[in-house]
Amino acid sequence: MCGRLNIMGDPLMQWINDYFGMSFNADTNTDLRPTQQVATISRMDESLSQLDLAWGIKPAWSKKLIINAQAETAASKKTFKNAFAMHRCLVPCTGWYEWKDEGGVRKQQYSFTHAEGHPFLMAGIWFTGDDTSQLVTLTTHPNQKCLEIHKRMPVFILPSDADTWFSSPSELVQPLMTAIDSELIQIERC
Repeated sequence: MCGRLNIMGDPLMQWINDYFGMSFNADTNTDLRPTQQVATISRMDESLSQLDLAWGIKPAWSKKLIINAQAETAASKKTFKNAFAMHRCLVPCTGWYEWKDEGGVRKQQYSFTHAEGHPFLMAGIWFTGDDTSQLVTLTTHPNQKCLEIHKRMPVFILPSDADTWFSSPSELVQPLMTAIDSELIQIERC
Protein backbone atom coordinates (compact mmCIF):
# COMPACT_ATOMS: atom_id res chain seq x y z
CA MET A 1 0.00 0.00 0.00
CA CYS A 2 1.21 3.41 -0.95
CA GLY A 3 4.73 2.44 -1.88
CA ARG A 4 5.27 5.25 -4.41
CA LEU A 5 4.84 9.00 -4.12
CA ASN A 6 4.66 11.79 -6.66
CA ILE A 7 6.57 14.90 -5.57
CA MET A 8 6.45 17.94 -7.84
CA GLY A 9 8.97 20.30 -6.25
CA ASP A 10 7.33 23.40 -7.64
CA PRO A 11 4.52 24.44 -6.91
CA LEU A 12 4.65 22.18 -3.80
CA MET A 13 7.53 24.13 -2.26
CA GLN A 14 5.85 27.48 -2.87
CA TRP A 15 2.58 26.30 -1.36
CA ILE A 16 4.33 25.03 1.79
CA ASN A 17 6.38 28.22 2.05
CA ASP A 18 3.26 30.39 1.69
CA TYR A 19 0.86 28.36 3.85
CA PHE A 20 3.19 27.49 6.73
CA GLY A 21 5.55 30.46 6.47
CA MET A 22 8.61 28.24 6.42
CA SER A 23 11.42 27.44 4.05
CA PHE A 24 10.80 24.08 2.37
CA ASN A 25 12.81 22.47 -0.43
CA ALA A 26 11.89 19.26 -2.22
CA ASP A 27 13.31 17.87 -5.43
CA THR A 28 10.85 16.74 -8.07
CA ASN A 29 10.55 12.96 -8.06
CA THR A 30 7.53 11.49 -9.85
CA ASP A 31 8.40 7.99 -8.58
CA LEU A 32 9.69 8.39 -5.02
CA ARG A 33 10.24 4.92 -3.56
CA PRO A 34 10.91 3.39 -0.15
CA THR A 35 14.53 3.81 1.08
CA GLN A 36 14.79 7.16 -0.72
CA GLN A 37 14.95 10.49 1.12
CA VAL A 38 11.62 12.25 1.68
CA ALA A 39 11.29 15.93 2.59
CA THR A 40 8.89 16.20 5.54
CA ILE A 41 7.58 18.85 7.90
CA SER A 42 8.09 18.32 11.61
CA ARG A 43 7.75 20.44 14.73
CA MET A 44 11.12 20.97 16.36
CA ASP A 45 11.62 23.37 19.29
CA GLU A 46 8.10 24.77 18.93
CA SER A 47 8.49 25.73 15.26
CA LEU A 48 7.96 23.93 11.98
CA SER A 49 11.02 22.84 10.04
CA GLN A 50 11.99 20.53 7.23
CA LEU A 51 13.30 17.10 8.14
CA ASP A 52 14.67 14.84 5.39
CA LEU A 53 14.00 11.20 6.23
CA ALA A 54 14.69 7.81 4.66
CA TRP A 55 11.37 6.11 3.88
CA GLY A 56 11.08 2.83 5.77
CA ILE A 57 12.34 1.13 8.93
CA LYS A 58 13.75 -2.35 9.39
CA PRO A 59 13.43 -3.47 13.01
CA ALA A 60 15.65 -6.37 14.07
CA TRP A 61 12.63 -8.70 14.20
CA SER A 62 11.43 -7.87 10.67
CA LYS A 63 12.53 -9.66 7.51
CA LYS A 64 11.37 -6.78 5.31
CA LEU A 65 11.30 -3.01 5.24
CA ILE A 66 8.24 -1.48 6.92
CA ILE A 67 7.02 1.62 5.07
CA ASN A 68 3.46 1.99 6.40
CA ALA A 69 1.69 1.65 9.75
CA GLN A 70 -2.04 1.28 10.22
CA ALA A 71 -3.54 4.43 11.74
CA GLU A 72 -5.94 2.32 13.79
CA THR A 73 -3.11 0.69 15.79
CA ALA A 74 -0.03 2.95 15.41
CA ALA A 75 -0.59 4.64 18.80
CA SER A 76 -0.66 1.30 20.63
CA LYS A 77 1.70 -1.07 18.77
CA LYS A 78 5.11 -1.39 20.41
CA THR A 79 7.00 -0.71 17.16
CA PHE A 80 5.24 2.60 16.50
CA LYS A 81 3.91 3.81 19.88
CA ASN A 82 6.81 6.06 20.92
CA ALA A 83 7.27 7.61 17.48
CA PHE A 84 3.53 8.22 17.22
CA ALA A 85 3.50 10.00 20.58
CA MET A 86 6.69 12.04 20.07
CA HIS A 87 7.67 12.25 16.40
CA ARG A 88 4.77 12.99 14.07
CA CYS A 89 5.46 14.57 10.70
CA LEU A 90 3.73 15.54 7.48
CA VAL A 91 4.83 14.39 4.04
CA PRO A 92 3.90 17.01 1.45
CA CYS A 93 3.20 15.31 -1.88
CA THR A 94 1.32 15.90 -5.09
CA GLY A 95 0.02 12.36 -5.29
CA TRP A 96 0.63 8.65 -4.87
CA TYR A 97 0.32 5.45 -6.88
CA GLU A 98 -1.41 2.12 -6.41
CA TRP A 99 -1.56 -1.02 -8.56
CA LYS A 100 -4.60 -3.21 -9.19
CA ASP A 101 -4.74 -6.73 -10.54
CA GLU A 102 -7.15 -6.55 -13.45
CA GLY A 103 -6.40 -9.97 -14.85
CA GLY A 104 -3.64 -8.99 -17.25
CA VAL A 105 -0.01 -10.02 -17.34
CA ARG A 106 0.91 -6.97 -15.25
CA LYS A 107 -1.03 -5.06 -12.62
CA GLN A 108 -2.55 -1.76 -13.76
CA GLN A 109 -0.99 1.35 -12.21
CA TYR A 110 -3.23 4.20 -11.00
CA SER A 111 -2.30 7.75 -10.09
CA PHE A 112 -4.08 9.51 -7.21
CA THR A 113 -3.99 13.32 -7.07
CA HIS A 114 -6.02 16.09 -5.44
CA ALA A 115 -9.12 16.86 -7.52
CA GLU A 116 -8.47 20.61 -7.20
CA GLY A 117 -4.74 20.40 -7.86
CA HIS A 118 -3.71 21.08 -4.24
CA PRO A 119 -0.89 19.25 -2.45
CA PHE A 120 -1.60 16.54 0.09
CA LEU A 121 -0.13 16.40 3.59
CA MET A 122 0.37 12.70 4.29
CA ALA A 123 0.61 11.69 7.96
CA GLY A 124 3.83 10.07 9.08
CA ILE A 125 5.93 9.22 12.10
CA TRP A 126 9.70 9.28 12.26
CA PHE A 127 12.41 7.33 14.03
CA THR A 128 15.93 8.33 14.99
CA GLY A 129 18.47 6.03 13.34
CA ASP A 130 22.21 5.48 13.69
CA ASP A 131 23.09 6.98 10.33
CA THR A 132 19.85 8.65 9.27
CA SER A 133 16.37 9.21 10.62
CA GLN A 134 13.58 7.17 9.06
CA LEU A 135 9.94 7.60 8.14
CA VAL A 136 6.84 5.41 8.21
CA THR A 137 3.66 6.74 6.62
CA LEU A 138 0.21 6.05 8.07
CA THR A 139 -2.66 4.35 6.25
CA THR A 140 -6.36 3.98 6.93
CA HIS A 141 -9.50 2.37 5.53
CA PRO A 142 -10.15 3.95 2.12
CA ASN A 143 -12.95 6.19 1.03
CA GLN A 144 -15.42 4.69 -1.46
CA LYS A 145 -13.58 5.96 -4.53
CA CYS A 146 -10.16 4.65 -3.45
CA LEU A 147 -11.63 1.30 -2.34
CA GLU A 148 -12.24 0.47 -6.00
CA ILE A 149 -8.45 0.27 -6.44
CA HIS A 150 -6.98 -0.67 -3.04
CA LYS A 151 -8.05 -1.78 0.45
CA ARG A 152 -6.01 0.93 2.24
CA MET A 153 -5.17 4.58 1.55
CA PRO A 154 -2.82 7.14 3.09
CA VAL A 155 -3.94 9.28 6.00
CA PHE A 156 -4.00 12.93 4.97
CA ILE A 157 -4.03 15.78 7.45
CA LEU A 158 -5.87 18.90 6.34
CA PRO A 159 -3.68 22.01 6.50
CA SER A 160 -6.06 23.53 9.04
CA ASP A 161 -5.45 20.49 11.32
CA ALA A 162 -1.64 20.59 11.15
CA ASP A 163 -1.23 22.29 14.52
CA THR A 164 -3.48 19.69 16.17
CA TRP A 165 -1.52 16.91 14.45
CA PHE A 166 1.79 18.18 15.82
CA SER A 167 0.83 19.31 19.30
CA SER A 168 -2.01 17.13 20.61
CA PRO A 169 -1.76 13.91 22.62
CA SER A 170 -2.15 10.65 20.69
CA GLU A 171 -5.78 10.12 21.67
CA LEU A 172 -6.80 13.56 20.37
CA VAL A 173 -5.37 13.04 16.88
CA GLN A 174 -7.27 9.78 16.28
CA PRO A 175 -10.26 11.63 14.74
CA LEU A 176 -7.91 13.15 12.13
CA MET A 177 -6.83 9.75 10.87
CA THR A 178 -9.75 8.80 8.68
CA ALA A 179 -10.12 8.79 4.91
CA ILE A 180 -10.51 12.16 3.26
CA ASP A 181 -13.59 12.85 1.17
CA SER A 182 -13.90 10.97 -2.14
CA GLU A 183 -14.56 14.26 -3.95
CA LEU A 184 -11.01 15.41 -3.12
CA ILE A 185 -9.42 12.50 -4.98
CA GLN A 186 -8.82 12.22 -8.71
CA ILE A 187 -7.80 8.78 -10.00
CA GLU A 188 -6.29 8.11 -13.43
CA ARG A 189 -4.92 5.01 -15.13
CA CYS A 190 -1.23 5.34 -15.91
